[in-house]
Amino acid sequence: MHMTRDEFVNWPQKAVTLLGMSGVGKTHLANRLPKTNWFHYSGDYRIGTKYLAEPILDNIKRQAMQIDFLKDLLRSDSIYIANNISVHNLEPVSTFLGKIGRAELGGLPIDEFKRRQSLHMQAEAAAMSDVAEFIDKAHEIYGYDHFLNDAGGSICELPTSPAIEALKQHTLILYLKCDPEMEEELIRRAASNPKPLFFNDIFLDKKLAKYLAREKLDSAEEIEPDHFVKWIFPELLEHRRPIYEALANEHAYTVDAGLISGVSSESDFIELIADGIEQKNHSG
Repeated sequence: MHMTRDEFVNWPQKAVTLLGMSGVGKTHLANRLPKTNWFHYSGDYRIGTKYLAEPILDNIKRQAMQIDFLKDLLRSDSIYIANNISVHNLEPVSTFLGKIGRAELGGLPIDEFKRRQSLHMQAEAAAMSDVAEFIDKAHEIYGYDHFLNDAGGSICELPTSPAIEALKQHTLILYLKCDPEMEEELIRRAASNPKPLFFNDIFLDKKLAKYLAREKLDSAEEIEPDHFVKWIFPELLEHRRPIYEALANEHAYTVDAGLISGVSSESDFIELIADGIEQKNHSG
């Protein structure tokens, strides 16, 4: 959605999608907005509570069934398992994605890893396609003035999908662009706390072959899961940067992610976006 600065500032029912790498500050911005006025739609929360809810629980149950004590209780219906996903606790989604590598270190075989990656991508596309419906619900059912879509970091892997088309049509897309210093910080975080990541198949196959040759390993099942994540994260940044920028150039407004720390109120947030709109419109 393209607008002028004044059109955005005076838009009575704002709908904004935040686009950018995980960890860049999307949720920080969401938390700066008054919860009485803004409906916070988390793509990852929608994925975990609707589209991957059953696979996530199946994964947890599969692990529990390996413990005799829990196995007997589950089979006799003495206990049940539920996940406790919230906007601020998306660990079950991350755990389901998993990491490639040695089973004794919690790693997954490559085929199972790719199966979960595929399910996640389908779920992310579906969650983003739901945004238009939730914009209406936010206004009509819950009485919110404005809507914020906190999109997952891997949304850039869907550049030509109907989900992106829906976001373009119903929301103003704001790309939070990292500078080199922030990218280095994201890399440091990934090294200190390596988390499961999404990769498209072409990227994964190429980088996996490079990593196996580098480490002199015969198969993905020999990989140390955390080491692979630490190694591949900078490669993922390099891969996604031009995709984000191409999306932003065509469909979004761009602001420096370093400015996020200075946003402490709704008015700061509005001004941040308005400045991004003005900059793009003047440069165009």
